[in-house]
Amino acid sequence: MAHDLPKSYDPSAIETRWAEYWVKENLFAADTSAGDRPVFTLLLPPPNVTGRLHMGHMLNQTEMDIIVRWHRMQGFTTLWLPGTDHAGIATQMMVERQLASEGSSRRALGREAFIGRVWEWKKQYGGAITDQMRRLGASVDWDREFFTMSDQLSHAVKHAFVHLFEEGLIYRGKYIVNWCPRCSTAISDLEVVHEETQGKLYEIRYPVAGTDESIVVATTRPETMLGDTAVAVNPKDERYKHLHGKMVRLPLMDREIPIILDELANPEFGTGAVKVTPAHDPNDFQAGLRHLLPQISVMDEHGKMNEEAGKYAGLDRFEAREKVVHDLREQGFLVAIKDHTLAIGHCQRCKTIVEPRLSTQWFVAVNKEPKSGGWSIAQMAREVVTRGYIKFAPEMYRTIYLNWMENLHDWCISRQLWWGHRIPAWHCTACKSIIVSETTPEKCTKCGKGTLEQDPDVLDT
Repeated sequence: MAHDLPKSYDPSAIETRWAEYWVKENLFAADTSAGDRPVFTLLLPPPNVTGRLHMGHMLNQTEMDIIVRWHRMQGFTTLWLPGTDHAGIATQMMVERQLASEGSSRRALGREAFIGRVWEWKKQYGGAITDQMRRLGASVDWDREFFTMSDQLSHAVKHAFVHLFEEGLIYRGKYIVNWCPRCSTAISDLEVVHEETQGKLYEIRYPVAGTDESIVVATTRPETMLGDTAVAVNPKDERYKHLHGKMVRLPLMDREIPIILDELANPEFGTGAVKVTPAHDPNDFQAGLRHLLPQISVMDEHGKMNEEAGKYAGLDRFEAREKVVHDLREQGFLVAIKDHTLAIGHCQRCKTIVEPRLSTQWFVAVNKEPKSGGWSIAQMAREVVTRGYIKFAPEMYRTIYLNWMENLHDWCISRQLWWGHRIPAWHCTACKSIIVSETTPEKCTKCGKGTLEQDPDVLDT
């Protein structure tokens, strides 16, 4: 019996039926009983549990589906492994918004109740992307679907953390990190979006102690001057040779700080002299380490000035900027304000301006050899490419990748969140030791007391 083909293709009449049939019949399950057939495995980069499919997902999932189906046709035992990512910050923000609409907050709930609420949210809303993938007919093995907070994967995360810690590749330290005052957590470089902005360059006069002379510094963030611990000039800058070894009086705070010689100061920029604030700038932090300078943090985790800021304590950082500039002008320390274009970093998720902040965090050492010997993490990442084990297409990305690997700095892996893989480390309140373990210790291995508290942070996994 003849059937007329419709003049236009109606996907709703065909695709949904076949997609459901493929899933019901389990057609894409990897057949592990196929003997010595060649094996091809592809891991789906897990999309965030908070999301919906967008064009980027469609592009890479279509490419992966083509590759996977081609290998099946070639006779490979083929596994395309699906799953979703718990998406720490993004998921926590979604649930916090939900709580705010109810007049509550995560602090009001407490940690355990909040985490329970996130699991409820995940169960109700977290399968949107995988539902879309099923409807589209992605040929993944649904029997093996995973979630990055499942027990099995949580165990793997703890095991990796403990192993890297024992190899000396994970450590806890105090460094400058990208800090979002709204999310109240450290964030990675990739989570900072830089936007070119028309700002201001403030020139401020610092009186040289014991003289009638002053030195003028230029800064884009005058509110951080409250935490200055030095003024830097370039050792090759002839203009300031007579000031080497002198002290200056810090305006508004009335304390003396040294003039140091450091290439942090660029003779071609501004006045050639720069303020050094080790707790609020990554370059200043490194200069502070070189010259053993104090680290004075004048801002809290919410972007408000703290007690170290003196009379400015309690002000929002931008309110403090206005007040500091006003007081500098009133007291005769403000030399000039000039227009200046600068790139300002914003949190990718909440769009808040990111603050460089001195903070105690957990880090992975990327350029350090493990205790058991061998290559560093960065060196291994380079070698697999230079030796041809991993190839790039187009080839130009090989050079970009290797250049990136040459300029890596230690990776901050801790986040001040509640949703995520909690760091498997316990702090002894008696002897201040830190115990890292895959299981919860009953007592401190150093002093034998049971006064242990688990690190409150979670991992950026």
